[in-house]
This record gives sequence, structure tokens and C-alpha cells, in this order.
Amino acid sequence: MPRGEEPEETRRPDLADPDSFAGVDELGALAHSDDDDPGDELEPDLDAPDAAYTVGGGSRGGIGGIGQLGDNLALGPVPGLHAEEGTELHELDDEGAPAEFGDENGPEARRDLMAAEAELNQRWPETKLEPSLTRIQALMTLLGEPSQGYPVVHVAGTNGKGSVARMVDSLLTRMGLRSGRYTSPHLQLVTERIALDGRPISAARYAELYQDIAPYVAMVDGASEDGVPMSKFEVLTGMAFAAFSDAPVEAAVVEAGMGGAWDATNVADAQVAVITPIGLDHTEYLGPTAVDAAAEKAGIIKPGSVAVIGEQDPEVLNVLLKRTVEVDAAVARAGSEFGVLEREVAVGGQMLKLQGLGGVYDEIFLPLHGAHQAANAALALAAVEAFFGAGKDKQLVVEAVREAFAEVENPGRLERVRAAPAVLVDAAHNPMGARALATTITDEFNFRRLVAVVGVLADKDARGILDALEPVVSDIVVTRGSSPRSLPVEDLAELAASIFGEDRVLAEGDLETAIETAIGLVEQNDDPEEPLAGGGVLVTGSVVTAGDARTLFGKEPA
Repeated sequence: MPRGEEPEETRRPDLADPDSFAGVDELGALAHSDDDDPGDELEPDLDAPDAAYTVGGGSRGGIGGIGQLGDNLALGPVPGLHAEEGTELHELDDEGAPAEFGDENGPEARRDLMAAEAELNQRWPETKLEPSLTRIQALMTLLGEPSQGYPVVHVAGTNGKGSVARMVDSLLTRMGLRSGRYTSPHLQLVTERIALDGRPISAARYAELYQDIAPYVAMVDGASEDGVPMSKFEVLTGMAFAAFSDAPVEAAVVEAGMGGAWDATNVADAQVAVITPIGLDHTEYLGPTAVDAAAEKAGIIKPGSVAVIGEQDPEVLNVLLKRTVEVDAAVARAGSEFGVLEREVAVGGQMLKLQGLGGVYDEIFLPLHGAHQAANAALALAAVEAFFGAGKDKQLVVEAVREAFAEVENPGRLERVRAAPAVLVDAAHNPMGARALATTITDEFNFRRLVAVVGVLADKDARGILDALEPVVSDIVVTRGSSPRSLPVEDLAELAASIFGEDRVLAEGDLETAIETAIGLVEQNDDPEEPLAGGGVLVTGSVVTAGDARTLFGKEPA
């Protein structure tokens, strides 16, 4: 045999050559195990405890009568036992009535969803990756390049990505386009990540998408020369692009997961690249400074595209502008070509006057709180103007813009989930987000007493988050969310005591008890002259904590 040639039976497929996949066993992928042993195959456990149901309080239900047994988000509520005699339980729907089979979010569909998730969870999680576009590009090639079948608005940055993506999606939809949206992470249910026409896909569609692309994923895994299989995020990205192609959508809004240049979403060539404010996060992958992070995130700016750039520190902006020059991209900058002209706090949100690329848009009601959300709105507006080619003397229809912003939903972003006492949920998970949250609380709310319930993931800057919150809350109840990555309560309590003082810190082992404790503190009144009204609870610290809280209060995934 000539030197350098391999026997036919041992030659690996070339990830860059789809023809080399001929003969690859489509079921040959090995499951990822926690000990990274490629020979350790794991079987999905469909009888494992349902995390969403457990978080929702199990058979005890939720908090204060809100979010009872019906909050089992994975399998659906348990059927009532009041059907006619002789009726089998599997023939009943969530209310105990005869089921209408084919419900795309019913018990059978959710079981299929759990089966797909059980398989996907055996892969590398989003906190572990091997920076490369090779695997996801190979999958796109095998699927027929679904990421190239529609125009894309790509959103990267450190904070505000999800909010901007939702606003862009709402604007595109209101302008008459069929849209797809891909965001991460999810708050409660993984189907939130892939949306069509502004709504999450169904459990049945999620499971169907996974089954459709699983054979091709296995082929990519089998061809990996370094033995690294596709990560869960890479597979989900493939599912999203496939869903958009199948719909088909007329535009896709795609949020980068981590970084930009090597993020799996960057197989798309976006016509508009949106960069939200950049700070420190994921330093193990993006580097120790915001400038390092900017160099990675700038990778979504493609040749001939339009870069729409939010407010940045000067050194970060220089990195982004250098990239636009290198690839000959047009530029629109917050504070120069677009921005917030006027902002006034209103009931349930704020009234805005925005400078867009095509002129001024006034009387914009945004049902979200905070100056940072106003800035996000200006960024989203400019991105959609760039998408449609708006410019001087060429505006979008103002009334459509007003309607789009008024309809924006942004779960887990200073979201009120209870009225009295007020309970607010916010997914701030890094110091930049926590500082924006604290500023909004100070500027737009007037609580008599505000108690924070905080659960942080172990790989996040917990000290930075607590430092930002300390000036605006009276007490803090530390806890942990449902993620195994959550910082232990004892460690978080010790850190909180060093910042707040021991007399302002309580610790509870689970979120439900922590919220109940916080509500008790707010309602506690030793001074008969002090009014009971005006107290609030703020649940924050991580996306997981925010999602768990939404489940406890009976909020549906959105």
C-alpha cells in the first residue's frame, strides 16, 4: 500500500466533503458522558424526575396558591380522576376530560421532547466547547445549507442580546414578514429558543426537528478527527436553521450564544450584524478584557453587511470599527447615526422618542423598564431600518413601529409576577446586568422596602452581582436554582455577609422557601406608623433563577 494511504474501511469522512460521508453509520454516534469516556454510552432516562415539575413545587404546588400542580412544564398537569367509569387515564387530557390526540404540546409530545432532551443532554453543555465552525458547517453542508436560505439579522454582545432580538423580531413581524428567532439560553423550556412568528415552536415540532437531523449529526460526530462530537448548542443551532428553512421564514433573527467569530450561529452570513454593549463574561473563552471579547464578537460582521453598534467603551468601539473597515461593512453607531432622544417613565414601561436612520420616531410606548431597554429599542429600530434599507428621508411606517414596540414581550426582564407584595423577576447574571438592574430600580421604582432573592451560578462573578445590588435592597435571601452549576448556598451566604453584613443576610436551601421568606420580610412591620404597602421582592442572579421563579408563579414559557 503506498505510504500515506489508509485502508478504505478505516478512512474517516472529511467534514469539508459531503461526498465522503457515504457508508457512514447514521446511528454510530456515541453519547457524551460526564467522565468524557467515549466508550461509555448512556441511555436516556425517561423516568427521571421532571425538573420543571420539581421546581414548581411538586404535588405541593406553588407559592401562595399561584402555580399549582398544573405547572408541570415537561409532562403537563396530572389528569383529574373524575372521568366516566371505565375510562383509562391515558385517554384523559390535562383537565380529566377525554383527550384530543395530536396536541402538539400535550403529554405525548412532551414525552417526545423529554426523550430528545435526554439524548441532547449527553452532549457537551454550553459551558464546555471547542471553538470551531468545522462541525456546524459540516452539518449545514449535509442539510443543504439551511442557514443560507433567508436574510439574517445576527445579534452579539454581552448584555441585551435577547431583548434586542425580541424587539427586532417584533418589528419584522409587524412589517409583514414571516420571521424566525433563535435565542439562548432559555428560561423555562428549551422550545423558547426557536420561535416562528414570535412564538416558541411546539414540543412536538422540537422533537421532530431533532429526529430529522439526528442521523446527520451522527455522521458529523463519526467524522470528527479530534474525537470531539457536536455540542448540544451546535445541534440546537442546526435545528433552528432547519426549522427556519422548513417554515419557510422571510427573515431570521439569530442571537449568538458565546463570542461571535467561532460561535455556531456564525455559519450564517448576516446582512445586518448588531453588537450590543460589550463587557466581561465567559472570560475563560473570550479573554480577560472587554477588548478581547470585542475581537471575538466582531466576527459576526461580514463583508458587505451593515454593522449596527450599540454604546461601547472607546477602546471596544475601536476594535469593532477596525473590523468594519477590514470587511468593507457599513456602520451605524448609537449616539451618532441613531439613539434615544427623549425618554419618560410611564405606567407599565416608558414613552420614547427615537432617532432612527431614517428620521425621528415619536410616541413609542415600550412596555419594559430601564434606560438600557430604551437603548436596546433604538438599537433594534436601527437594525430593522438597515435591514429594509431605510436611510435619510426613507422611514419605516411610524404607526407599525409603535405597534411593534407596544407588543414586545420580554420574560424574566424586570417582569412582575405578583402584585401584592410586588415580586419582580430579572435574569441579570453578571455585574453589567446587575448594575443596569440597580439603576432601573432606583430611577423607576419607589419601594418602601425591597428584599432580594439571589441565586448565582458558580462560574459567574457573584461578588460583582452582589456589589451592584447592595445599595438598592434592604435585605438579601441567598439560595440556589435548579441547575447543578449553582453556587452552594453556604458559599453565597458567606460572600453576601461580607458585602451586606450578617444582619441583612438570610439563607434558604431552595428557591420557593427563599421567596416565601422574602415575602415574609417585606410584610413584617414592627412600626405601627409604617404603612404595609409599598414592599417588593426582587428575584435575580441568573437565568436559571429567573426561569425557576417564573415556573413557581405559573408563568408559561414564552
